[in-house]
Amino acid sequence: MLRIRHEVHEVHEVHEADGGPGALIAEEAAVPAAGDGELLIQVEAIGVTLPTVRKLREGGGPVTLGGEIAGRVVATGPGVTAHAVGDRVAGLCFADAYAEFAVLRTAMASRVPAGVTAVDAVALVRSGLVARGAHEAARVEPGESVLVTAAASGVGTLALQCARAGGAGRVVAAVSSPAKADFVRALGADEVVHYEDADWGGPYDVILDGVGGELLTPAVRALATGGRLVAYSSGGGTVDAYELLVRGASVIGFQMRAIATGHPERYAHWQRDLWRLHAAGTLRPAVHGEIPLAEAARAHALIEQRRNLGKVVLVP
Repeated sequence: MLRIRHEVHEVHEVHEADGGPGALIAEEAAVPAAGDGELLIQVEAIGVTLPTVRKLREGGGPVTLGGEIAGRVVATGPGVTAHAVGDRVAGLCFADAYAEFAVLRTAMASRVPAGVTAVDAVALVRSGLVARGAHEAARVEPGESVLVTAAASGVGTLALQCARAGGAGRVVAAVSSPAKADFVRALGADEVVHYEDADWGGPYDVILDGVGGELLTPAVRALATGGRLVAYSSGGGTVDAYELLVRGASVIGFQMRAIATGHPERYAHWQRDLWRLHAAGTLRPAVHGEIPLAEAARAHALIEQRRNLGKVVLVP
């Protein structure tokens, strides 16, 4: 099978903006076997995740290429009862996701309804779960104002739609470039702000943050009294406790893996809810484009340079 892996011997080159020549290489590899509680998937679509891109940029050693995958079950491991050969599923694969065949834990697998393409499924399932979960963690009330950062990303596009569907009174998109304004407005944003703006147009009852890092400071300052910021980015960052104190505001950390492993019943409920909202036309996955698997470095560059509009998807 074709597999893309990180070239360890060229690790110093992954700091280049385009991923560096040799940072990712295509190779022939043996088809893996499904272990206990695992599914072997013939992959039809792979969602590129920001954490994987950031790991490559950090360098320092070999990095496994995780990502969201969608495809068909071709084999099941011991102990698997909920899925069978022929099922179409999507979910998050933590290692060796950039391949024609990949192994997926059953706990992370969501059955894909008939009529949903693999590309839409991979754009919806994981990003949608994060958007849906972050919205619930924020306890958004009807009529409240919501700001979504990284609004043109795979998660951000769905977070905008979740806010709109949840009855938010005002939905604002924060983006890195004015060129993205029309795109996020079409997904439900009432207004658009840019990160470099001195005034983010607040205060906001809720901020759903997919960026982190230095943007946490202006984000916290844009919170209303009693406001809530949900941080779901892998970008880290530091929050000034005094800024929270004077606003009576709070920051809530959200990680989907913690929900999937610690609260599987909630995870399953959100999965069902996502497919329901998609079937009703409430959630529309936004896909930047389908990029051949062998050109994975180009997909990474789109995300690093913040040029993507929606989910970046690789296709074997």
